[in-house]
Amino acid sequence: MAPNAKLRPLVVPQGSEVQKLATDVTVAGECAVQTVQARPQRISWARLLKRVFDIDMQHCPNCGAGELKIIAAILEWPVIGKILTHLGLYPQPPPRGRAHEAGQDFVT
Repeated sequence: MAPNAKLRPLVVPQGSEVQKLATDVTVAGECAVQTVQARPQRISWARLLKRVFDIDMQHCPNCGAGELKIIAAILEWPVIGKILTHLGLYPQPPPRGRAHEAGQDFVT
């Protein structure tokens, strides 16, 4: 609960109760010491793609053994359009759909 909530004193222990809980936690911590492994701060984009879309960007899709490396990131729209056209893909993104009004049900 928030520090200034009206019902906080009824939920959060006060005074000697806090000291007793702190002592109990300290004793419990001394009895069962466990090693805690540090997590990496960030997950790589390749792992995120694997988690979300089941696309493995770390291994070759043909042989499965080779490791893939990013050699370039193309960000300029004219270059992206040329590459997509060369591959026989439509270079324009799909049009955006209309926004739905609040409270409107989706009807198919």
